[in-house]
Amino acid sequence: MTLTRRPLPTAVAAVALSATLLTSCSTDSGTAEATTTDSATPRLALSYDGGVLVLDAQSLDVVGSAEVDGFTRLNPAGDDRHVLVSTGNSFTALDTAEPALTDVAFEAKTPGHVVRHDGKTVLFDDGTGLVRVFDPAGLSEGTPDTTEFTTPEAHHGVAVELSDGSLLTTVGNEDERTGIVVLDRDRKEIARNEDCPGVHGEAVAAGETVVVGCQNGLLIYRGGVITKVTSPDPYGRIGNQAGDEDSPMILGDYKTDPDAELERPERVSLTDTATGQLTLVDLGTSYTFRSLGRAPHGEALVLGTDGAVHVIDPNSKAVSRTVDVLDPWTEPDKWQSPRPALYVQDHTAYVTDPANKKIHTIDLDTWTVSGQADLPETPNEITGVTG
Repeated sequence: MTLTRRPLPTAVAAVALSATLLTSCSTDSGTAEATTTDSATPRLALSYDGGVLVLDAQSLDVVGSAEVDGFTRLNPAGDDRHVLVSTGNSFTALDTAEPALTDVAFEAKTPGHVVRHDGKTVLFDDGTGLVRVFDPAGLSEGTPDTTEFTTPEAHHGVAVELSDGSLLTTVGNEDERTGIVVLDRDRKEIARNEDCPGVHGEAVAAGETVVVGCQNGLLIYRGGVITKVTSPDPYGRIGNQAGDEDSPMILGDYKTDPDAELERPERVSLTDTATGQLTLVDLGTSYTFRSLGRAPHGEALVLGTDGAVHVIDPNSKAVSRTVDVLDPWTEPDKWQSPRPALYVQDHTAYVTDPANKKIHTIDLDTWTVSGQADLPETPNEITGVTG
């Protein structure tokens, strides 16, 4: 059954051609019956080649899908209901409760990172350097008002607005990225550090501590001060991080070969933002940028190519257990290609299984595989909302 969508603006119409609602229940005639929900139902969104699937996060039933042209990225919008679908020319809101693509779209030349912190959502347009900040609570009523800032030069960057209204953004241009700058509420500079070649990614730790990765370590910003943590190797790139705003620890990847077209590292970094201590943890298996997560009690999780989720204790900074969930797999050469991905929501870890078109769940209290489901499409990215 085809859904009737709200009219989309021209920029979005080319992105979203249709949305189809699927349900696990049928009428007597065997035809699927379209349903919607206004209840606080946790949902998952999984991208595939040609669209996005929406799943009930508890039953793993597919409850909807939306057709989307081209390669898409997925991020929670910040209101526990919508997911932002990044495509070639916009960040478009997908309503997971109906589910359907909406007419809420933020045009962008090159949609980049989406960051949520302190009730605000920040969008970064890599093609223009435009940073937009908005309150996601009003997404159900339409496109929210935004405050805007444009970086001096466009680059693949990221920005975070803090609780006092200050804004942290990356510094760079199309040729290089060098560090971060922090601007106050009036967008006057209060801190800067450009000792961060190849700056990439962000995470927020306890005490509203913001961390960004470098090719030679990390930058840590807290309370008006930027601190550099240096990698133990001359080239020790930490480009992807997983944080927990209740924990001082930051989990990051760790690569040491500047010339590799595709490095398959077997160590991750664990950094205590309170002390600046960086510890490398050897997993004995490789992983990818979609392998990092955090458990509800602060544990660091890494999905390895050996098919197991490796659990790192934040106190001992060592692997305390492994949970076997998939067959061994190999990272594809192209970063856009499907590969197993890890996503954590509340006390459940979700692991996609593209090779078998499945999704698996892990109970993070008992550390057991608690369920699985078949999928109608090959999954790529995964995210979710709590409802």
